[in-house]
Amino acid sequence: MLKGQYRRRYISLSIPQRNARKMAAVLERSFIEISGFERETLPTFREITLNLGLNALPGSVIYPDSAGGFHYEGSGKLLSITSNRFIHWSTSGDTVQLVEQSLDTNLLNNAVKLKITHCPLLPGGVHVQETLNNVTILIVTNQTVHRLVLPHPTRMYRSELVTELQMQSIFTDVGKMSLQDPAHSAVIPSPVGQTVGPTASAAWLSHQGEAHYALASPAGGILVVTLPPHDTKASVTILELKTSSVMQRLAGWMPTAIRGEQSPGDLALSLAVRELEDDTFILALCQDHKLRMWSYRDQACLMEADMLEYMPACRGVTRSSGQGHRLRLTFSSTGLCLAIYLAVPSRGQFTVLQLVATDNNRYSLDHISSLFATQETLVDFALTSTDIWGLWLDDTNQTVVKYINFEHSTVGQWNQVFVQPAPEEEVHIGADQDPRETYLDMLFSPLRFTASALVKALQIYRRGTERITDLPWETLKKEVTVAVEKELQSSVTEFEFSQEEYRQLQVEFWSKFYACCLQYQEALATPLGLLLNPHTHMVCVLKKGFVSFLVPCFPVEHLYLSFDEYLFSEEETHVAEDPEVGRDVLQLVQCLRLVSDAVPGDMAYEMEKALEHLQSPERAAEMVLENLLANDNENVIEDIHNKLQDVRNPLAAMAVLIREMDLETDSEPGEGSLTIGQSLSWRISLSQLYGSSVAVAVVCQAVCQMAMTRALFCRDLLILQQLYLRLGDNVFPGGGPQLQQDLIPRSSQLLSSYYLLKHITQSLTTTVPLDIIDANLQHLSVLELSDSPAMASNRSVRSPQTVVELFYQSVARKAIITQIYSKQHSPSPGTALLHWPHMVSSVVTLLAQQLWPNNLGFQFPECLMGNCQYAQLQEYVRLIEPWCQVNVGSCRFMLGQCYLANGEGQKALQCFQEAAVEVEREEFLLRLTGAEEKAAAAPRLQYYNKVLRLLEDVGLPELVIHLATLAITEAVNDPRSQAALWTRIFKHHLDLGHNSQAYEALTQNPDSSSQLDCLRQLVVVLCERSQLQDLVQFSYVNLHDEVVSIIESRARAVDLMSHNYYELLYTFHINRHNYRKAGTVMFEYGMRLGREVRTQLGLQKQVNCCLASLNCLRLIRSDYAWIVQPTSGAVYERPAASPKRNYDGEFTTGPVSGQIDILELKDLQKEYDLARSRLTLAQHHPPSAAIAGSASAVEMMSLLVQSGLFDCALSLCQTFKLSLTSVFEGLAFKCIKLQYGGEENQNEAWNWLAANQLCTITTKESRLVKSRQMRRGAFWPLTWRSILLRMLSTIAVSSTSCCHTVCHCPTGWSTPTRG
Repeated sequence: MLKGQYRRRYISLSIPQRNARKMAAVLERSFIEISGFERETLPTFREITLNLGLNALPGSVIYPDSAGGFHYEGSGKLLSITSNRFIHWSTSGDTVQLVEQSLDTNLLNNAVKLKITHCPLLPGGVHVQETLNNVTILIVTNQTVHRLVLPHPTRMYRSELVTELQMQSIFTDVGKMSLQDPAHSAVIPSPVGQTVGPTASAAWLSHQGEAHYALASPAGGILVVTLPPHDTKASVTILELKTSSVMQRLAGWMPTAIRGEQSPGDLALSLAVRELEDDTFILALCQDHKLRMWSYRDQACLMEADMLEYMPACRGVTRSSGQGHRLRLTFSSTGLCLAIYLAVPSRGQFTVLQLVATDNNRYSLDHISSLFATQETLVDFALTSTDIWGLWLDDTNQTVVKYINFEHSTVGQWNQVFVQPAPEEEVHIGADQDPRETYLDMLFSPLRFTASALVKALQIYRRGTERITDLPWETLKKEVTVAVEKELQSSVTEFEFSQEEYRQLQVEFWSKFYACCLQYQEALATPLGLLLNPHTHMVCVLKKGFVSFLVPCFPVEHLYLSFDEYLFSEEETHVAEDPEVGRDVLQLVQCLRLVSDAVPGDMAYEMEKALEHLQSPERAAEMVLENLLANDNENVIEDIHNKLQDVRNPLAAMAVLIREMDLETDSEPGEGSLTIGQSLSWRISLSQLYGSSVAVAVVCQAVCQMAMTRALFCRDLLILQQLYLRLGDNVFPGGGPQLQQDLIPRSSQLLSSYYLLKHITQSLTTTVPLDIIDANLQHLSVLELSDSPAMASNRSVRSPQTVVELFYQSVARKAIITQIYSKQHSPSPGTALLHWPHMVSSVVTLLAQQLWPNNLGFQFPECLMGNCQYAQLQEYVRLIEPWCQVNVGSCRFMLGQCYLANGEGQKALQCFQEAAVEVEREEFLLRLTGAEEKAAAAPRLQYYNKVLRLLEDVGLPELVIHLATLAITEAVNDPRSQAALWTRIFKHHLDLGHNSQAYEALTQNPDSSSQLDCLRQLVVVLCERSQLQDLVQFSYVNLHDEVVSIIESRARAVDLMSHNYYELLYTFHINRHNYRKAGTVMFEYGMRLGREVRTQLGLQKQVNCCLASLNCLRLIRSDYAWIVQPTSGAVYERPAASPKRNYDGEFTTGPVSGQIDILELKDLQKEYDLARSRLTLAQHHPPSAAIAGSASAVEMMSLLVQSGLFDCALSLCQTFKLSLTSVFEGLAFKCIKLQYGGEENQNEAWNWLAANQLCTITTKESRLVKSRQMRRGAFWPLTWRSILLRMLSTIAVSSTSCCHTVCHCPTGWSTPTRG
């Protein structure tokens, strides 16, 4: 029945048709245990102590530890808020630990440790029941009963649409409850002197809200304690059910010795309660092997049946009392079923019965099945409508889990569950390994030790009393290292010893700590109970320190891990369709088991190291085989040889096994999407499915377990194939070539692939600083990959993670769930059921396919890069490089990213170049280039552009230049791309100071606009660096005019005193012997200096400019010694005016005048004289520099006269042919002022007298004037007239002065007389 159900569901999940039938059968046959223990240092239990003032019972029974659990009704429904949600508990002494967990969402405040002082809890003394509004937990101790009423999750979150990544547990507010109140706790009254508490219990809630506790009385019978509804104040009632069918109300228990009605055989060892219709039935399996059923409503015993009647082979045990009997109930399609376990000497038996109603309100039992169990000690068992699950401890204290279908089991053979083995007792340390590192790897491997075991071992090893608080995983690792090394150092008494002696000491002390960890891990792994969810068919093993989950075992693992008695009894295998091939597969697997047992530990280690060091797996297997042949003392090879004789077609059998293990698929990972018609709540529920940290750990550890098992399988298969080759035609005629050319290479690649999966599932992530995360996000943004789902950075609640857990949680899970449900045709979302065996097997298979290196998907390396796991990514690429031919270019690109992050730029560049070859063939590289959306350029060229941007972002200009030069060869037919690449090369050469290479790149640029931009940048940068020699000496072929234009525009656009673009342009023209252009430049420079720089320094520069311009024109022939006067647009009429520029930043010229002024050499000489006079004035009177800069010749003459610079004024008048009247009038005025001035005026006069060239004089005033007259020759008449008029006007102004000056007039002039 289940087989068909499994098959239908598996087909609906789109599993390939070939595997559907096989998997459906195997899922019924075997499971494998996956430990879901935490890697946090200590679980965060909130501790609550409840003290009712009771004392411990003297000599009371010590109850064993126990565990159990509860599943919500809606745990199997996808759209329920309680989907995949459950509660599990464990008891130890007077303490109970309650934990609520979910496979979909992380629950907050989900762990509570309740201590009920002096009241040990009964085994199985915790019962959980849910109502519409509440979850009620009923607790039974040897002296008290308790009730915890908690809110139901559906009432905590009113909406079924919950989008939070974390949710509050129902235990969030349990600390606020007053557990001492009568509504929550009650004391079981006991007679004076009684020292024994109840032996078993059951509890239930009535429809009225009353809490009923059925307790097995120590003297026989059943006591029912009833608490009123929690919101009422009624009193506690106690009822006793007796075999006389009389129910009495008691205030306490009447001692059995007084009543004398009960016999020890009536002692109930196991109780169960079931509500049917309007009555409640209490079933008790008693010490006398009888099953009794009471009606709570009718207060009567309705049935009594002797269970030994169903054990015909054990009639002799009638008189012996049973101590380990167990009772379980369940509902099936035919009614209420009971499973009875009778623990009798030398064997145990399960009896499955069905309760049948008869007349007169009586009941009977119909026998369904009797199943015999092994001699192991039963810990717990669970009953479903079709199966019995059992949990045992064997003689070596090892956990044993089995299950059987009691309806269809014909031979009574139990199905296997392969439990998680304990960590290895001995650690193999190679000669090249450091003992400390080896032991640390073993201790902190994700699959071996819980953090609790490590912490307890550390506390013992320290011999300290301090309690270790919650430590991060890496900190705990450091503490362990320090503790062991400290112990080692304290034991050393000698100061000198050899390296080998120190190595032996390390092994000794680390093995001691390792043994301590083994003891605590074994204690924490002690099984306490089973938790079976009837809604999802999930089975968990509850252990003392953690919970483990059972997942279906795949066909290959089932064959390889099966015990010999199971493997030899196999009649067919579901791996092969053909029965003949199936039998050959079974024989071949038996041979593989022999090989596995024969391989010694040191050779297994050598094989592992060969894979790690990328050596040939075939050669390593051949070496192992040679070792086996050389040391075959037990004739194992002969046994294998004999078995191989029974394999008729070994090639077909090997091909079937290889095909079964090969996870290569043609489909892209994550194919399929949810249809638009599906509701938002459906899509949100799927997005959270199996997303909690617990589910993540279970799924990823299942992949790890599969990889470890299959790696061993492939190793043994490869060794066996080498043996086939050695045996030759004796065993296998004519099969050597096919084996050597096809099957051995495929087996070798499978071994490498599963070794890779094993490695990555055990590699822990590293903590990444925030600055590296930010830098990585910047790099991804440059590559335009920051929006990729695989690149999304993830921060998990579970720490530390393995890299596969990181990948599953952040990327793979949503894609896998989408792929599973995209093609599922469910009748409606509300009825979608979550079937754990099929769902987890599908998720594990699809996750392994996404990790499979030979598949096309590349999301796993993307995830590692997006989360800055560079060391792990580098190791991943190293391991697949020699043999994987898929995504070769993408792996090289990822390796380049790792090198880039580690600062190894040259190695990164080499990888990027190697990846370019595969750009057009690999999906990741095509997506990286953007070739899927835009086809503007070749994919390889787009790839180079992305990498160039990345290298620029990192800041590696040399590598940018190198790669851009290589990329130009890809852009032969793309001038636009060529221009961009040459521009990039130019820019980085220029930034590096490679001026010549930058100029060379500029000249190679095919785009004139880009070339002009680069040229402009070259000029500006070299000017700013003052590297003018390089700028001037470049040839500028076909770019001469552009260079001149750029320099001119820059010269006219910047401040004259802080930049020397005019001088650069002058040098540029001089260097090319273009003297007229050089003169023009310097003349314009001088003009602007006069207008804009009103300082003495500016006037000095103006004089130099005019002089340089004159020199330039004198160097050329007189016919060409002229320049064009710069237009008004080239200079600024307003002093300090802001230069106006266009969109490109160039100077905007003014309107062109229709008239052009030509300046010859003589004109330039005039300008020079004028500039010289301005400078002279500024040197004599500095404040005049502000107005002299742009003054004309006439204005300058006046300024010079006022300042007493008469020689300079006369020279200026002669140059510009100006009248001398103003000069001599000024001179006469100065003389008169000097004659009548005081001592102050005379002192001032020496300043302007010193500025003029004076001849020998006898009287200051007359000799000066005469000297000036003599030097001016023909101007004398006019000069004398001017002087006289000035003197007369001055005399007329002064009423108190008279002229005593005697003037010697020239011949022909009359002496002036007073009129």
